[in-house]
Amino acid sequence: MAPHARSRPAVSKVRTRAAGAARALDQVDRQLLNLLQGSFALQPRPYRTIGRAAGVSETEAMARTQQLLRGRIIRQITPIYDTRTLGYSSMLVAARVDPEHPWRAAKIINSHPGVSHNYLRNHEFNMWFTLAVEEDSRLGLQGTLDLLQELTAAESIRQLPTLRLFKIRMDLEMQGGTEQLAAAAAIGAQPPTVTKQPVDEFDRAVIRATQGDLPVTSEPFADAAAALGISQPRLLEHMEGMVERRLLRRVAAILFHRRAGFSANGMGVWRVPAERIGELGPRMAAFRGVSHCYERPTYADWPYQLFTMAHGRSKEECDAILDAIEVEMRCVEKRATLYSSTEFKKIRLQYFTDDFKAWERQYA
Repeated sequence: MAPHARSRPAVSKVRTRAAGAARALDQVDRQLLNLLQGSFALQPRPYRTIGRAAGVSETEAMARTQQLLRGRIIRQITPIYDTRTLGYSSMLVAARVDPEHPWRAAKIINSHPGVSHNYLRNHEFNMWFTLAVEEDSRLGLQGTLDLLQELTAAESIRQLPTLRLFKIRMDLEMQGGTEQLAAAAAIGAQPPTVTKQPVDEFDRAVIRATQGDLPVTSEPFADAAAALGISQPRLLEHMEGMVERRLLRRVAAILFHRRAGFSANGMGVWRVPAERIGELGPRMAAFRGVSHCYERPTYADWPYQLFTMAHGRSKEECDAILDAIEVEMRCVEKRATLYSSTEFKKIRLQYFTDDFKAWERQYA
């Protein structure tokens, strides 16, 4: 997919929310948001545990969670399954589309059920999306990308698969400030190498029954267990096993970042000495304000090997996080920051459905 000779700058404006969260959040709300993003236990009554940790009753924890959902601070509470261990092929894609009419291309790209995220960013490669395809896809990743490039008339597409994963943990720090977000923490255990795991029909049934929004009830897993014809303890035991097998990363609240007060996200990309990538990746990943950190391939027009996604309450806070990383690393050869101006799509993928094959029948 060679780029065309013609090159045009993207037309985009970085968006920020000066007033913070879309609605007032007290300290209990903020603590609940931190807990819901990271500590939603696989238990029959998880809100009782969360409420206890936040110093409130189970009833109040559920009521506040409902308010945060209605106020569109929380997007959804859902199991987060791992695309790669389930056998799906996936990658990040950078595309150069018509900057005057990006929605035309976005509508086509968004129609694919394997596109979970799609953003307009301030770069010549102005459309950034993640794409996944099923293991038995007729088109495969390459064929799907070729077709999307044809349908969108994208001038150029760059494939940016993960070469090494250093961090993937999307939870926003609702109680700390810029100092905490821009601080270098101790380097944690690195994510294990992920490979496809065996999945049987019962695994698929559990995923179909639990993916999507969990109800905010005292027993949020009860409906899924009933649909499967099994007890809650049996379902939760199986889901714990799926965590151990790395099919399920966790159950968590996904936030509307902007409405929660995190109005800016900056994709910091770095060119560093190649022999130091294995050392620098974990160190960059240790910053609290970084949610994702990867090594990706380079091209003649894209020289950056390391990607760090920083989230802040403003562009200035994102810059502070990335500036702190640059100071700490001391060997950055080149850095760029791509800010999103439009969120075209953000969903959790739905696995083992008919949607993927239906898309290929329609478009291929």
